[in-house]
Amino acid sequence: MTVKTESVYTGEFLVSEGNNTISREQVVFAANLTMLPGTIVAMATDTGLFQPLDPTADDGSQNALGVLYAGKTTDANGGDGVIISRLAEVVDSLLIWPEGITDEQKATAVDQLAALDIILRTE
Repeated sequence: MTVKTESVYTGEFLVSEGNNTISREQVVFAANLTMLPGTIVAMATDTGLFQPLDPTADDGSQNALGVLYAGKTTDANGGDGVIISRLAEVVDSLLIWPEGITDEQKATAVDQLAALDIILRTE
């Protein structure tokens, strides 16, 4: 029997966010990415481009700066997208973390998100 797994929908991970769109920010993503809603994102400081969190990096992308609002695929030119960058509660179990992230690295990222007033909640 084939089992189908449904991905997270746009904004499904949100418990609450600030009025209007104060929690959201439009950012520019790096090239050749495919990400699902709920992906923890960071920014490489040398390029200013956003990408999935990489806790082993040393270019700024090791610092969690938000959560991808809607699924995003970029081509060789990169592209714009929307992240939750502040003032929100999110469902921890619906977030997408880097494969192989350690408990210590995740705790650091959770603290970085909390500093932006992005609070993880359990369902």
